[in-house]
Amino acid sequence: MTGEWEKSRNFAPKVNKTPSLMNTPPTRLQQLLAFYADDPTDAFTIYALATEYRALEPERAWEYYQKLLTEHPDYVGTYYHAGKLLEHFDKKSEAEKVYQTGLVVARRAGQQHAASELRQALNSCLGLDYEDE
Repeated sequence: MTGEWEKSRNFAPKVNKTPSLMNTPPTRLQQLLAFYADDPTDAFTIYALATEYRALEPERAWEYYQKLLTEHPDYVGTYYHAGKLLEHFDKKSEAEKVYQTGLVVARRAGQQHAASELRQALNSCLGLDYEDE
């Protein structure tokens, strides 16, 4: 009788079904913050952090865009997104200045596509886009 009871008993080890934080891969934001901690001067990492924060924490994104504008003024990709964020904050005159500066930087770098996008953003900011008519 003891044998039957032992056979029917489940001796499988209990498995914790909740994921362990130790085994969870880091999120993209966590990885970027680690890269930033290693090298807070890397323009690409700063830009990636600004992009990551843009939707959910726009004020924090702006801090990173400001850092790029100040410390990496030749990083062309900054200007379009920084200007758009300023427009989101309803700071159109500041956005206009960012777009204008970005136009100069993009042209100087030979990045005509970026210059074109900045021109369109500037025109839109100034109310000069006629695509809706």
